[in-house]
Amino acid sequence: MSEARIGIIGGSGLYEMEGLKLLHEKVVATPFGEPSDPYVVGEVDGVRVVFLARHGKGHRFMPSEINFRANIYGLKALGVEMILSASAVGSMKEDCHPTDIVFPKQFIDRTRHRPDTFFGNGLVGHVSFADPICNELSDILADSSEAVGARTHRGGTYLCMEGPQFSTRAESLLYRSWGVDVIGMTNLQEAKLAREAEICYATMALVTDYDCWHETEEAVSVETVVEYLHKNAKTATKIIRDAVSKVAKRERQCACESALRFALLSDPARVPAAVKRDLAPIVGRYLN
Repeated sequence: MSEARIGIIGGSGLYEMEGLKLLHEKVVATPFGEPSDPYVVGEVDGVRVVFLARHGKGHRFMPSEINFRANIYGLKALGVEMILSASAVGSMKEDCHPTDIVFPKQFIDRTRHRPDTFFGNGLVGHVSFADPICNELSDILADSSEAVGARTHRGGTYLCMEGPQFSTRAESLLYRSWGVDVIGMTNLQEAKLAREAEICYATMALVTDYDCWHETEEAVSVETVVEYLHKNAKTATKIIRDAVSKVAKRERQCACESALRFALLSDPARVPAAVKRDLAPIVGRYLN
């Protein structure tokens, strides 16, 4: 059921893409329940892609309610090999201004209530996650960001918090002391699951505010965030349109493509048949 090699996950403010020619929608049943929305299969300047609204159309799901496993499983089932993710974040650095674009390479996990692995129920896997972002894919996106004139920051650390509340001042100052660059609520689980699914993953962190650590800025407000969301969505669309043709030509030679090669520890003969069947799109080439 291969629909496209490139998947696009749109976050807050990016629920649909200008320039995306709709071909059809695809509903994917997964062992983990329903994805956030039907997948939109289309073309961006002639390149076939699969688009998913992370929070669902109309922003129906809080970060903690997003079915990350179903979302990534569905993309894998549709043949996606590379995910371009866009999400709103707060800046933790003075020189990362609202409407800047950050391409983080690292994560810190401060979530508490979210399933973030496909494994369990008789199948044990431990993937390498030292470098959670696909460097090659991230660099292509950053190149496109600079090409469209966006103020671009390469690298850095994304702290993923639980939410849905924003940080307290004490938390914000603590995270600042850790040296993180941006703070958000969604990308870590996507990165973990994409790695388990052997999908390349890179994210555009779209800065909307300074969190609440900044002494000369107002504390984070929904009104401020929404204002910058709209500006960022337009920039993100330009970046994706510039990057898609380059990504489509890319031949994967990174470690993402074979992340499970030495990660599965369970004796295949003892893995339940139902688990093998359910996870066939992800582990089939190793267990069958």
